[in-house]
Amino acid sequence: MVGAELERLPIVAIAGPTASGKTALAMRLAEQLPVSIISVDSVMIYRDMDIGSAKPSRELLTRYPHALVDICDPIEAYSVERFCRDALEAIATARAAGRVPLLVGGTMMYFQALLRGLSRLPPTEPAVREAVREEAERLGWPAMHAQLATIDPTAAARIHATDPQRIGRALEVYRATGRSLTEWQRRHPPASPLAGERLLAIALWPRSTAHTRRAVAERFDAMLAEGFLDEVKALRARGDLHSGLPSVRAVGYRQAWAYLAGESDWTTMRERAITATRQLAKRQRTWLRAATEWEAMDAEAVAAVEWRILDFVGAG
Repeated sequence: MVGAELERLPIVAIAGPTASGKTALAMRLAEQLPVSIISVDSVMIYRDMDIGSAKPSRELLTRYPHALVDICDPIEAYSVERFCRDALEAIATARAAGRVPLLVGGTMMYFQALLRGLSRLPPTEPAVREAVREEAERLGWPAMHAQLATIDPTAAARIHATDPQRIGRALEVYRATGRSLTEWQRRHPPASPLAGERLLAIALWPRSTAHTRRAVAERFDAMLAEGFLDEVKALRARGDLHSGLPSVRAVGYRQAWAYLAGESDWTTMRERAITATRQLAKRQRTWLRAATEWEAMDAEAVAAVEWRILDFVGAG
């Protein structure tokens, strides 16, 4: 148990759309503050998925260690519940070392779980999960999403049709309990694990959509030049990974995997990956716009963002 003084160390969270400069800002802050960077990214958790996740280089990770990076093998599924446990442990570790926890990333469902809490869902029943998986293999996930829209239109509206993990979980809840996910969550309201904390949540906001579109395309082309396709080839060569895994379905990896399987040409792969990344950035912006606890700041006004965080922590 850490002392009361350490427990009062504030928490800083930095979120933003893809290619908004979150990681670079975190490393600049690490030069000025005693912080522990905690990644909030659902792809950086995987080992051997470096280029496509825009993971900092080995050298940068040595200089600026990130918790919750490279903690899973790509064959593993990683739940929001597990993220919360890992993130809270990383926060406690940072505070025990007298460092300010700095949560940085773009996986909004992870941030939502920490800042707003998770509903207490019923435990997974293996037989129900297997039945849903087998049905999805026969019918496809778009058909499963259509089923969800029939039984729980509210959940279907917020879960993307290409998100098998969340579609499957919602269907599992309904089939195991007879109640929709939305009804279950209404009966079991979430409680934030960070309630009562002194926390600053900064949303980095690009100055224009055109800037984001240009940055996304430039970043993906840079990934290709760095050897992204070779990285995906190495993953395919393992032999135990497949296109249905959450890791392989990540934006960019999904399109590259299909290209290497002969399902598209190079130009189509590139266009689809860039489009999917732009759509992800749009969903991230939409979520942040609706999240009132986040303080929006210009992503290009780096000095102003730094001052705001330094002032909050008490070092300004």
